[in-house]
Amino acid sequence: MKQNNLALYNSLTRSKQLFVPIHPGKVGMYVCGPTVYGDGHLGHARPAITFDVLYRYLTHLGYKVRYVRNITDVGHLEHDADSGEDKVAKKARLEQLEPMEVVQHYLNRYHDAMARLNVLPPSIEPHASGHIIEQIDYIKKILESGYAYESEGSVYFDVPKYNRDHAYGKLSGRNIDELLATTRELDGQQEKRNPADFALWKKAAPEHIMHWPSPWSEGFPGWHLECSVMSEKYLGEPFDIHGGGMDLKFPHHECEIAQSVAHNGHDAVRYWMHNNMITINGQKMGKSLGNFITLDEFFSGSHPLLTQAYSPMTIRFFILQAHYRGTVDFSNEALQASEKALQRMLEGRRRLEQLKASDESTVDVAAVESRCYEALDDDLNTPVVIAALFDACGMINRINDGHDKATQADIDALRRLFDTFLGDILGVTDELGAASAGSGARLKPFEDAVELLLQIRAEAKAKKDWATSDLIRDRLKEIGFNVKDTRDGWEWSLA
Repeated sequence: MKQNNLALYNSLTRSKQLFVPIHPGKVGMYVCGPTVYGDGHLGHARPAITFDVLYRYLTHLGYKVRYVRNITDVGHLEHDADSGEDKVAKKARLEQLEPMEVVQHYLNRYHDAMARLNVLPPSIEPHASGHIIEQIDYIKKILESGYAYESEGSVYFDVPKYNRDHAYGKLSGRNIDELLATTRELDGQQEKRNPADFALWKKAAPEHIMHWPSPWSEGFPGWHLECSVMSEKYLGEPFDIHGGGMDLKFPHHECEIAQSVAHNGHDAVRYWMHNNMITINGQKMGKSLGNFITLDEFFSGSHPLLTQAYSPMTIRFFILQAHYRGTVDFSNEALQASEKALQRMLEGRRRLEQLKASDESTVDVAAVESRCYEALDDDLNTPVVIAALFDACGMINRINDGHDKATQADIDALRRLFDTFLGDILGVTDELGAASAGSGARLKPFEDAVELLLQIRAEAKAKKDWATSDLIRDRLKEIGFNVKDTRDGWEWSLA
């Protein structure tokens, strides 16, 4: 195992802390997954990619990681509070489907989008609807601790009482007095003792189509409960890392902390991590705001705000060019710049395979590798890793042009550099060509075909058959390939 210098920003302490797992050599990580009632959008891609990189890096460091990412298929009401219809059930009603048909349809599409983005599947992907018994047992324990109460068949968490004994709001920084003063009474919630109280169990209205028997009523669990229950079931308590989007800090994660303290006597999480938002015209991109662009629309270019289609790796690279705790504002210009930058990097990776070794070296690959590790250890600073890899591309170009020299050991080290950091950890693959920008495998068949055409062109040039030579070059250009003649033969790239 590589020496651990990994420091992560803990949202709870508002500081970077050296990551020390509870159990040496093992890491438990829980990340809030999607509510599956619609297609995934760019806002869903960011936490998936962020924590995928963390998962990959922890694995690279030698940890055995159990990564749990939940699926919310019940209990998430329209207003993210305790009112309105269940989001999945509403979709089922509108489309005249069974709720689990809706769940399965959008879950399949979510998995497909994640696979295209090269997001690794989690170790466990539990569904809220599959853990109703565990959630009921968890509620019973909170009732026994005195921090919840039953009212008209529903069970609510007593926020003011909890706050008197513990600090409600410590994650989000919310002031409970301010919260109580600004929380409006919602229609149909007069059964609560205080508007800030949140549901652990909701009695189902007669028209509600997703419900289960419980000691209190025929009903369904509150949205916040599933994550406390499923994270602790599969990771134990306490566990190492809980991740999610910044928008989940309040109320979702704040309520999780309150639930676990009421249930266990202490917070179940050591490191709380949050990625920032994807914005569009400065506003959070999300389904509830109706300003989202689905991942399929990005891949096909079918949304009216898009000027072209963007490949999954362009989307991944775009997200990784910003630090996960910074905001990313969508624009076509930013995505086009990412597309061009990614192509430059992948061209550098391909050119690496053409380098000829020298007996001496004028390059320092180890220094670039050190920069990559230092950046990842500094709270997953992926933009700095990308900058270091661009420096490696510059090194490759200088070697290729004869301005620098590299031994075979240097070339092998450069190959490992891209294999490790671009391919294995950042998860960026070469959709055009070569095998993964880091796999070291042979070229794909269509690239072999391009190489064959260029070989035929070289033979035509040797015979002074300029017509054939120019025809091959011009036709390749027409279909999107740039060809450059070099002293050693040729280079090609996509236009």
